[in-house]
Order: sequence, then C-alpha cells, then structure tokens
Amino acid sequence: MNKAGKCSAYLDIETTGLNPYSSELTVIGIHIENGCEGVVQMIGDEISLSGLIDAVRGVGTLYTYNGSRFDLPFIREKLNVDLTDCCLHTDLMYSCWQRNLKGGLKAVERQLGIARRLTDVDGWVAVQLWTAYKENGCMNSLNKLLEYNKEDVLNLKKLREILKV
Repeated sequence: MNKAGKCSAYLDIETTGLNPYSSELTVIGIHIENGCEGVVQMIGDEISLSGLIDAVRGVGTLYTYNGSRFDLPFIREKLNVDLTDCCLHTDLMYSCWQRNLKGGLKAVERQLGIARRLTDVDGWVAVQLWTAYKENGCMNSLNKLLEYNKEDVLNLKKLREILKV
C-alpha cells in the first residue's frame, strides 16, 4: 500500500515500435499489488480506455521503468488518457540513475541479480512475436510475448523492493 492507503501497481507496455504516432500498442500489462501475483493484460483490439481505467481504479501509485518518457506518453497518444490524472506515478528508472544503475530494465535487473526466465526476449523480439501472432496466428508467439510482459511487470515490483522506493 502507498501513503494514500490505496494499492500500488506496476505497468509495462509492448508496442510495434518506438513512435506512438506510427506504431501500435500491442499489450498493456499491469500488476496490482493486492496480495496475489496476478497480472492483468490487455491485448491488441482488447486495449481500450474503459478497460485501462477499470484496471487502475483504486491504484494510488503506478510504477514503471522509463514510463514517463515511453509508456505513459504512448498510452496518452493512443488512448487519450493521462494516467497521472488518476494516480501518482513513480518512474523507477530515475531511482536507478540516482544509484548509478544505468541502462534499460534488463540491464538493471542483471546488475541487481533479478532473475528472468525469458532471457532471449527484448523489445525487438517482442515486436517480432507480435508480428508472428498477427500475420500467422501463432499462439506460441503471443504466449511468449505475454510471458515476457508479465516478467517485466513482476520484476518492476522486485526492483522497487530492492531500491526501497
């Protein structure tokens, strides 16, 4: 729980590219700290403003990694919502920088010894997995993409605990 007595949540998105004007939002993953390790994932056409608002209802603080520069602006462009209007946002990347932990989330995880099952997937592979799913209906690709996103959001919680943020 955060100071406001509301629960905390961890958010990560997957996209088809880096530019929200020319790329698509493919997955929004959210882990809400409510005593279980479940992750809510919205996929492709299932991603909606109402679904996202429902998912973060009751969240006091939202945690991301590089979310202030990527995830939240991308969501704002695609769904026309600023999540900082409904909850506080803490970008763990800046907490890492203050501790001289540089690089992307996976690099920081390696520096801190945070384990990851899918070591062969990164943002570029995530795009390829989505493409394989959309173009060929490959459910194995979609499942691997969703597992990758789930690891991201669950590892954000581990990162926050290590950083004591």
